[in-house]
Amino acid sequence: MSAPLIDPFARAITYLRVSVTDRCDFRCVYCMSENMTFLPKKELLTLEELDRMCSTFIRLGVEKLRITGGEPLVRRDIMTFFRAMTRHLDSGALKELTLTTNGSQLERFAQDLFDAGVRRVNISLDTLDEDKFAAVTRWGRLPQVLRGIDAAQKAGLRVKINAVALKGFNEEELPRITEWCAERDMDLTWIEVMPMGDIGNEDRLDQYWSLDNVRARYGEHYTVTDLAERTGGPARYVRLEETGQKIGFITPLSHNFCESCNRVRLTCTGELYMCLGQEDMADLRAPLRDHPDSEAPLEQAIRAAISHKPKGHDFDYSRQRADGQMSRHMSHTGG
Repeated sequence: MSAPLIDPFARAITYLRVSVTDRCDFRCVYCMSENMTFLPKKELLTLEELDRMCSTFIRLGVEKLRITGGEPLVRRDIMTFFRAMTRHLDSGALKELTLTTNGSQLERFAQDLFDAGVRRVNISLDTLDEDKFAAVTRWGRLPQVLRGIDAAQKAGLRVKINAVALKGFNEEELPRITEWCAERDMDLTWIEVMPMGDIGNEDRLDQYWSLDNVRARYGEHYTVTDLAERTGGPARYVRLEETGQKIGFITPLSHNFCESCNRVRLTCTGELYMCLGQEDMADLRAPLRDHPDSEAPLEQAIRAAISHKPKGHDFDYSRQRADGQMSRHMSHTGG
């Protein structure tokens, strides 16, 4: 067994998020501009290269693999990759294979994902109003996503809803979304909008709704108990006593969550970002492609990258501008 990946702050890196495509069938206003220019396909890692890359990380101690995008399920033949990863679940080296999706393709793929060993999916859904959904996603159709959620639950997948908190957009829907999730036995996590990429005419300061305010809003409707539980990820949790629900808050701006960070992010072009909120990255595509018959150069490049993982990020809206704004879009790094 190779030595595990340990960063300069003694954090073991056991979680890899992999973007398999920068393309998406939606154009969410906080994520993309309406007329996106996508990467040339030759720059993307092939499915075979993604297999080699992820297998190397798993050999180095990664136990959780989350597949993201863009929208991962629009990647052609993506189920070939999911089925290939099943062998690592079967061996016990990989403890969890999961994905984040907008839900648009789940009606087609939910059963195949379950058969490949996926047991949980995160579905991005910011509103239950069909017109507002069409507006925030620009291209999306809410009934299609709801059918996808039905298919996921029918297949046996545990569903968590991720809702981006958007001021003036879904504030009044908080009770409705919460009750809908409770009725369907789905977990719910709220996420602060993050300053990633140029999104055209949208102003993120206008979009930003602090999760401190979201939590306060819950206090107006429910008895809220803070939970000490941490999953190793960025979310902090509360329990709503009236429903028994666990509600998560991911707060990159109002509360720094970096001290326990155990993850890195691989883009669809093979760039490894040690921190979502920093521009520093390592090119892993070159050692992967330059040495098709040896994993040693790739392993060395991964270890060198982890040695530069920073202590934390620097997202900040406090000075009325998006300090720390990343030039790349979230769809490039992986949602």
